[in-house]
Amino acid sequence: MVTLSYDLVFVGNVAFDEIHPFRGEAHTLFGSAVYVAAMAAAWSDKRIALVTRMAERDTQLLEPLRKVGIAVHVSPSAETTYHRGSFPSENVDERQINLVRSAGPFTMADLPAMEPTFINLASVTNQDFTLDFIRALRSRGFTLAVDMQSFVRHVDKQTGRVSFADVASKQEIARIARAVKLDVIEAGHVTGTTDLEQAAVQFERWGTSETMATRADGVLVRHAGQSYFERFTNKNSEGRTGRGDTVFASYLVRRMDHSVSDSLRFAAALTSIKMETPGPFTGTLDDVLDRMNRDYPS
Repeated sequence: MVTLSYDLVFVGNVAFDEIHPFRGEAHTLFGSAVYVAAMAAAWSDKRIALVTRMAERDTQLLEPLRKVGIAVHVSPSAETTYHRGSFPSENVDERQINLVRSAGPFTMADLPAMEPTFINLASVTNQDFTLDFIRALRSRGFTLAVDMQSFVRHVDKQTGRVSFADVASKQEIARIARAVKLDVIEAGHVTGTTDLEQAAVQFERWGTSETMATRADGVLVRHAGQSYFERFTNKNSEGRTGRGDTVFASYLVRRMDHSVSDSLRFAAALTSIKMETPGPFTGTLDDVLDRMNRDYPS
């Protein structure tokens, strides 16, 4: 059996996202957190892979990932995950999500044979990853980056409505993960504060090496007792969906070869570009560097 080797692997269920914007027309996008995250890393020369669960009838929708050089591994499921999201106000951090269909949770059997590497767990709700799965990844020697939306967003099994709540296993997740990402709303539920820096400090106390916290105006990273913050410079928020997935993924890849401050400026620039157009990031490295040099001088 061939053992695969990657620099970064994105794990999570791809999905159809039915979006109902505030004062805008409803539309449906294919992708979801893990898809958007992987596309945000496609500019890199790193070996990138995506592992997902979905219905075989929909697998052709992953072709854009393959075209940009991402290795795709699919575990067949009866359904492809489907979300419905609505924005009831102009505040892009306020939204209601419903899970309509789910491809189901991951197990170690969903991973192809691969050498232990860096894995980013990226989901929209708490239906993809169990604590046992995270423990199994660690026991196999994988290094983990975890998006806390994968645990903070609880699905009502009767209605599919997603609500935000605290995470009982948050301190264990923080100890296991090398990097964690959460937004301002998730921070309030998990740490008791919506102050980005204080929320990140709490995760640092729990054992996370690098914590990213986002809100509408910018992104903060806490590492080694120091906080870094950069503002987003997008001219509109038409592509707001996937903001956190994009900024975290682009930061993780850039961080492999660069400092915290450089990686954060890069990720803020890339995400600002992405938020101006619906869908995942499809720009080039030069696009990001130009934006970075213009809006984020060192």
